Amino acid sequence: MKISVIITTYNRCDALIKVLQGLSHQTVLPDEVIIADDGSTSDVVNKIKSFIKTVSYRIEYVWHDDKGFRASKIRNMAIKKATGDYLVMIDGDCIPDKYFIKDHKDLAQKKFFFQGRRILVGKSRSACFLYNDMNTAMKRCKLLISKDISNKHHLLRISWFPELISGKLEGIIGCNMGFFIEDLYAVNGFNENFVGWGREDSELVVRLYNYGLKRKSHPFKAVCYHLWHKKNDRNNLFSNDLLLEKAAKSGEYFCVNGLV
Repeated sequence: MKISVIITTYNRCDALIKVLQGLSHQTVLPDEVIIADDGSTSDVVNKIKSFIKTVSYRIEYVWHDDKGFRASKIRNMAIKKATGDYLVMIDGDCIPDKYFIKDHKDLAQKKFFFQGRRILVGKSRSACFLYNDMNTAMKRCKLLISKDISNKHHLLRISWFPELISGKLEGIIGCNMGFFIEDLYAVNGFNENFVGWGREDSELVVRLYNYGLKRKSHPFKAVCYHLWHKKNDRNNLFSNDLLLEKAAKSGEYFCVNGLV
C-alpha cells in the first residue's frame, strides 16, 4: 500500500521544516509528501523549496493565493496530486512520532478512516522542540514530567492496546487523520464552501459517516506533537457551523463544491 502524506501549511516555515525532518526519520518512510500551502509569502515559499531539495523522499508542492483561510481548497488541490492508495493528513506544525507512518499504515482498514492523536507542546518549549526530542524512551519519560506538555497519556506506546471504533463527531482533530483516497473521491473531498477557520474537517467526517464509513482511533499509536500557535481568526465560525449542521441533517455524502 502506497502512503501519501499531505501537510497543510501557512507562513510557518520553521515549523514545517521540523515536520519534514520528522518524516525523514521514520521507521517506515512515506512514499511521497505533498505540501499544501494556503498562500504563504514568496520568501517563505523560497525557503521551503530550498529545504525540499535536501530530503530523500519525493515531495510535491502546491500553493494558491492568500485569500484567507482556505484549507479545504488547498487540501483538495493536494489530493489531486496524490498517487498513493492511502492519504495521511497532518498540519505543518505537527511533528510526527518516529512510528507515525508505520502506525498509520498498520491501522489502515477498508470501510474506516483513521483519527490520530496529538500531544500539545506549550509555548515556551515549541521554538526549540525537534523530532529527536521524543524518539527514545528516556526522552519520553522527561516529557512526561514536563510542565509544558499536555495530553501526556499519548506519550505511552502501548501497541497491544485495542483499536477504538466510533461513529460520533466528538474527538475529531483535523491535524492528524488517515483516509483511503477512493473514499475521499467518493464523497468529493473537502467542501470548498468552507472559508475561514473551523468545522471543515468535521463536515467531511459527517459525509464519510453518511457514506457508510466508521472512525478508527488508537490513543497510543500514530501520534504527533502539535507545536503551540496563536488561535486562528474565528470570524467565519458561525457560517461554518451552519454548513456542518446542513451536512448532518441532509444525510448526503457528496458535496457539490469539492474535488470534482
